[in-house]
Amino acid sequence: MSQLSSTALSVLDLAPIRQGGSAAETFRDSVSLAQRTEQLGYTRYWLAEHHNIAGIASAATSVLIGHVAGQTSTIRVGSGGIMLPNHPSLVIAEQFGTLETLYPGRIDLGLGRAPGSDGATMRAMRRSMHAGVDDFPEQLSELLRYLADAEPGQQVKAVPGQGTNVPIWLLGSSGYSAQLAAKLGLPFAFAAQFAPGYLFEALRLYRDNFRPSEHLDKPHAMVGLPVIAAENDALAHYLATTAQQKFLNLIRGKPTQSLPPVEQLDWSPMEQAQVSQFLGAAIIGGPETVKAELTAFQERTGADELMINSDFYNHADRLRSYEIVAEAAR
Repeated sequence: MSQLSSTALSVLDLAPIRQGGSAAETFRDSVSLAQRTEQLGYTRYWLAEHHNIAGIASAATSVLIGHVAGQTSTIRVGSGGIMLPNHPSLVIAEQFGTLETLYPGRIDLGLGRAPGSDGATMRAMRRSMHAGVDDFPEQLSELLRYLADAEPGQQVKAVPGQGTNVPIWLLGSSGYSAQLAAKLGLPFAFAAQFAPGYLFEALRLYRDNFRPSEHLDKPHAMVGLPVIAAENDALAHYLATTAQQKFLNLIRGKPTQSLPPVEQLDWSPMEQAQVSQFLGAAIIGGPETVKAELTAFQERTGADELMINSDFYNHADRLRSYEIVAEAAR
């Protein structure tokens, strides 16, 4: 048995809105993908908080988590992540306590520090420019208290929320969250789907500094990575131009809706290098290539879980990609 076959596979859905499509179409596709990946044996289905981004429909993350959880039955559904400094801890505890009450044993709460937006949007959300810089551990501690059993004399309680003990994950693309997750004995997820540069150092910091807790007795690391799988390598590289165009438009400050694949990209050498940096962990290819590269990636990282993000223009191609990944793992 290969190490890959014993590694949990999960899904990161960035709820992409495609050019000419709509948020309603995206939500239908998310449910379809969640149902199919549930059938295929994927462990988790996570959605991420972003704001004021034309190509991402998951701004109301907890609402969409409830929608997906309500139309699936076994797969865990959660956030990858909720940007905690955007919200009062009490409100997040109430939202996820409600979700856990509705879908017991199936809800995850992944947390990040980033705004998930630009400066103007941060101001519109009444978020301080300094939120999450120094006070994130305090806010996290408050959230953990609202999800744990109520303490004697506790005046403010999350109802529902208190005592639900929704599993909390820390997400990051640097060493900060890795070290905080280690200190608190929480599971850690690294965002190599867009920032792979610090991956190995973050995993080292997490594992070397991990302290057992009531949450975990040993480190548990998940790594997000982009995978574009298709029937053969050539088709996969053609389909991958959708994701490449998204990062190219991000660099250029243009709208980031999903675009149809193209035979050739019009980019400068510097832009190509920048896109390649974002997608440095990407696995692109047919079934044999994907199996070999996924196995090698898991062996290099020692990840307990791999969370796959697959960005396609056509929904059928995205479904097929997750099928190929599941077959590769088996």
